[in-house]
Amino acid sequence: MYYTYILKCNDGTLYTGCTNDLPKRLKQHNSAKSGAHYTKLRRPVDLVHHEAFATLAQARAREAMIKQLSREQKQQLIALASLV
Repeated sequence: MYYTYILKCNDGTLYTGCTNDLPKRLKQHNSAKSGAHYTKLRRPVDLVHHEAFATLAQARAREAMIKQLSREQKQQLIALASLV
């Protein structure tokens, strides 16, 4: 299983990524040296949205789509997913 996810950073910005181990990746973003440079500067981060996919290609394609969205559209995606 692969995941596309959105993190809310301490400064209020949003970060989008993908992984095959969501709990491990979240821990890396918050504490390890292997977290993304962007999130290292904006800790702590909170997981606010994630979607599951069967393949890495699908997860990366979704990540690319989400990264093209405006901040407002990303917030709408997060809000809609939290209603489900």
